[in-house]
Amino acid sequence: MKVTGAFLEELGEAMKREMTKGGPMEAIKVCAELAPEIANRLSRENGWRVTRVGTRVRNPLLGMPDAWEQRVLEKFVARAAKGETFAVMRHGEVVSEPGGQYYRFMKPIPIQPKCLLCHGPIETMPESIKTILQQHYPFDAATGYQVGDLRGAVSIKQPLGQQNR
Repeated sequence: MKVTGAFLEELGEAMKREMTKGGPMEAIKVCAELAPEIANRLSRENGWRVTRVGTRVRNPLLGMPDAWEQRVLEKFVARAAKGETFAVMRHGEVVSEPGGQYYRFMKPIPIQPKCLLCHGPIETMPESIKTILQQHYPFDAATGYQVGDLRGAVSIKQPLGQQNR
C-alpha cells in the first residue's frame, strides 16, 4: 500500500534531518514524537488506522501488536528464515472482527545500522542514550537488536468498503 511507503519515507527523511541537525538525541524525538504524529495524520487523511508495532516494545501504549499483528510478525520471521528479505515482504488479508470486516496490511521494518544507536545491544549504547531511554521508557524492551533483525512493522487496518489510496 502506498500509505506504508509514504509513512516510512517521511519517517526516514525526518530521522536523517534530525540526526544531521542534532545527533542521536534528536533521533529519539523522531521515533517518540514525530512517528506517532505522522501515523495519526495518515490515519485521519485516509480513514484507516495506521500504526507501528514492534517485536519488542519500547512504549507499551503505542507499539503493542494485537493478536493478528503478532501472528503476522511471526510469519515475517519465518519467511526471513527461509531466505526472503524484509524489503520485499508484505502481508495483507481480509479479516472479520467484532467491529466488522477489515482489510489488514503490514510491511516489515528491519533494523538498519542507524537504528542500533538506540535499539542495539545495551552494552554498546552511549551513556547519554541509555539515560534518556531509561527516563522516558522505564519498561523498554526494544534493545538488543542486530542489523537485519525484524524491529516491527507498519500496520494498516482499513474498514471494508473504502478504496485504497
